[in-house]
Amino acid sequence: MKKIVVINGHPAQESFNSVIAESYIHSAVASGAEVRYIAIGKLNFNPNLQFGYQQRMELEPDLVKALEDIQWSDHQVWIHPVWWLGMPAIMKGFFDRAFLPGITFKSDKKGNSEGLLNARSARIITTAGDLSLQVYENEYQSSGLIQLKKGILEYCGVSSINNHFIGPLYELTEKDRKEWLDTITGLALADSL
Repeated sequence: MKKIVVINGHPAQESFNSVIAESYIHSAVASGAEVRYIAIGKLNFNPNLQFGYQQRMELEPDLVKALEDIQWSDHQVWIHPVWWLGMPAIMKGFFDRAFLPGITFKSDKKGNSEGLLNARSARIITTAGDLSLQVYENEYQSSGLIQLKKGILEYCGVSSINNHFIGPLYELTEKDRKEWLDTITGLALADSL
């Protein structure tokens, strides 16, 4: 049985990102996968890594549970909006606080690092309100995707990462949104095998 963790990085619970997450989860569970869900906006934690790496802050219970779910999984699904060409602040704060040395990666004094989330795959689903895929790729070189895919997930050992971009949301009709949700259902089915 495939173990999938779905992580929603949108801070608002009423969002198209939440609808995407619900559609994905419903399809994955119906396909026989075991699924856990993390809604970062509902977690209770301080997103500020106020001492950097000089002093370790105690992880709040919600962060401990989220890390357990991520480490438990075979496959991660990250869903988030593109804001200012990156992820929402609460999602960045989640990475700053939870993806720490000795937990998701390790490094030595020579600067060599090793990811600790090996043998996991991922899917990234990003939404954008007024940004098209063409503009995101050509003018902004997919900056937010590079940050999440290469700078965080691959650095921490996750491989086989697929990504999908949905936008601009403001131009999507109800029919377009339904077609995207059908696509999400198909992706969940494929991930569950």
